[in-house]
Amino acid sequence: MSHIFRDRADAGQQLADALSRYAGRRDVVVLALPRGGVPVGYEVAKVLCCPLDVLLVRKLGVPHNPELAMGAIATGDALYLNEPVIRAAYASAEQLEEVIERERIELHRRELAYRGEQPPAGVEDKTVIVVDDGMATGSTMHAALNALRRRHPKQIVVAVPVCPAGAEAPFESIADDFVCVMQPDWFMGIGQFYDDFTQTSDADVRTCLAAAQAWQPIASGGDDGGVSHASVQDGTA
Repeated sequence: MSHIFRDRADAGQQLADALSRYAGRRDVVVLALPRGGVPVGYEVAKVLCCPLDVLLVRKLGVPHNPELAMGAIATGDALYLNEPVIRAAYASAEQLEEVIERERIELHRRELAYRGEQPPAGVEDKTVIVVDDGMATGSTMHAALNALRRRHPKQIVVAVPVCPAGAEAPFESIADDFVCVMQPDWFMGIGQFYDDFTQTSDADVRTCLAAAQAWQPIASGGDDGGVSHASVQDGTA
């Protein structure tokens, strides 16, 4: 195994190999975190032959360093705040509220862009694999799981291609399984482990969700329940 992923598709294929024990199960659903997690989740869902949908979440970036997460919000007003980062960044309550409000607007825009008026995939009593293209502080994933738990899944699996060594510890009480391909001791950022870390576009997300429809009727046993309907937005702004 290379220490660098070629791109998100390569990362997803390697992650799917690590998740092989979940293959062929009708109770499994893959939820990918847009935008970068969707091409990774697409490859995972394709190999495991299970439904693919998105779990909308937005990072709350530090005001003077937006790439550093001081928390995250997710669909359903789920909120996770990383208090140590907030204190270290000297972010005021006013600055935090401003970032939260801005990201709520973007979260709503993406809901409409990816899903339209269609409901999310059904996850109650399902094993849900939550996929992103990597994990740094864990804030985004924490918010995602906070939102997901309200939907009563049977089991939650966190799955990422790369994260810092020891990153799984904070998730031991909120996730049932944690799967990662690489956990390097030296970690500066997710993009460090990709040859091609080009930003994923809204169009890329819609393309992945539309393409996933090819196997999702099979994965769901021919029943439309629990299958993502986001492909209805393919090709629209």
